[in-house]
Amino acid sequence: MAGQFQKTSMYIEHNPAIIENGDFRKNVDDDGRPKRTGTWMTASAHIITAVIGSGVLSLAWAIAQLGWVAGPAVLMAFSFITYFTSTLLADCYRSPDPVSGKRNYTYMDVVRANLGGRKVLLCGLAQYGNLIGVTIGYTITASISMVAVKRSNCFHKHGHHVKCHTSNNPFMIIFACIQLFLSQIQNFHKLSWLSILAAVMSFAYSLIGLGLSIAKVIGGPHARTTLTGTTVGIDVSASEKVWKTFQAIGDIAFAYAYSTVLVEIQASHSLPIYLHLIIDTLKSPPAENKAMKRATSIGIATTTLFYVLCGCVGYAAFGNDAPGNFLTGFGFYEPFWLVDIANICIAIHLIGAYQVFCQPIFGFVESECAKRWPDSNFINSEYPINIPFCGQLCVNSFRLVWRTAYVVMTAILAMLFPFFNDFLGLLGAASFWPLTVYFPIEMYMARTKIPKFTFTWTWMKILSWVCLVISLVAAAASIQGLATDVKKYKPFHTEQ
Repeated sequence: MAGQFQKTSMYIEHNPAIIENGDFRKNVDDDGRPKRTGTWMTASAHIITAVIGSGVLSLAWAIAQLGWVAGPAVLMAFSFITYFTSTLLADCYRSPDPVSGKRNYTYMDVVRANLGGRKVLLCGLAQYGNLIGVTIGYTITASISMVAVKRSNCFHKHGHHVKCHTSNNPFMIIFACIQLFLSQIQNFHKLSWLSILAAVMSFAYSLIGLGLSIAKVIGGPHARTTLTGTTVGIDVSASEKVWKTFQAIGDIAFAYAYSTVLVEIQASHSLPIYLHLIIDTLKSPPAENKAMKRATSIGIATTTLFYVLCGCVGYAAFGNDAPGNFLTGFGFYEPFWLVDIANICIAIHLIGAYQVFCQPIFGFVESECAKRWPDSNFINSEYPINIPFCGQLCVNSFRLVWRTAYVVMTAILAMLFPFFNDFLGLLGAASFWPLTVYFPIEMYMARTKIPKFTFTWTWMKILSWVCLVISLVAAAASIQGLATDVKKYKPFHTEQ
């Protein structure tokens, strides 16, 4: 029978059925979809859940590179920029009027409605490229956390002086095998328990890391910290100081990767998979853009406070020697069981998060192939298989081959470049400017028809160009870091 490909956060049909039953109309919105019930309170809660993730693990290291002055200042600057551009993007959910216009269900829909042309393609490349990069990054991070559990037990048993080196590669293979199974599950968006579990795990390991940092600061001895971060000639060379400073900026940009999901939070059935499961979408009235702006202010303020605490307390705990990942770099040895729990939480979170980011890629490729080759049995035919205790599973040949190939590809790339901080910095730098800054500003100016060279037009352009320069130098620093780490890389040792 013909395959029914699930619609994902970035590829959905926008042809809601026409509802003719007057009573039933009360339960649907103006687009024929089920009535939205979310408020600014539920939206702000889930914004916090969406933003706080593995990016928090590198913030202590980032603050160590920047110091007490520039570190918090950069965090606050990214917070302000993200909030500002998110409010611009919230007004683009409906077009042309932000209150009564036609709904745009995805980020690409918003760009298509406001800019059109080649910019839609550029948006797609940026967004899907970011998704691919994130799945590779999550494979790296999850394997490092799995290795950290094994090393933690080794240190506890044999002493902290033992090296306890372990290769990441076997754990990347384990992680990939789990993803091979999960990727074949149809209607993954219905596995609400896995998505909710992933969100809980995210908060759990972040709070454990914060708690251990506070305990280390209180217990002493006090680590060496400075106003300008790592010291040239003592901690790093002059060139390393420059490169790592810009790489730290990229890591902070990754931590604020939020705007790409804002439109999906406002829409109904186009949320990223785990958000779709746990968020009540915004009802109207009040207008969605007003509710989302209020939710954005609360969500980003709370997230920034949490980031400042994790980054600054982590820096106070470790000083200029802060590890790249403060839960796997073994600034903490005891209590070893609590460190183990935190790293297990990271692995569980990333198992679910990997699917959040790869499902839109799967859906897009499969839907496009089904359109291009509608008569192909290899692409469209489903074969039901009865699995004991699990019920019936429909197997599609193309889905089996393509999704398996994707998971294997991300695992191989992760094995080739298993470098946590460099990869996060590159992802943050590559996605921050186009998706968080450029498109929201361009769409706002196009929608409001701001005349060229006016004050508003000028300072918005300056903001966009400054963010572009920052993203470029952060990307260059991360690439330089990757190149340096590749030269030093020993494939049978764990990445630090």
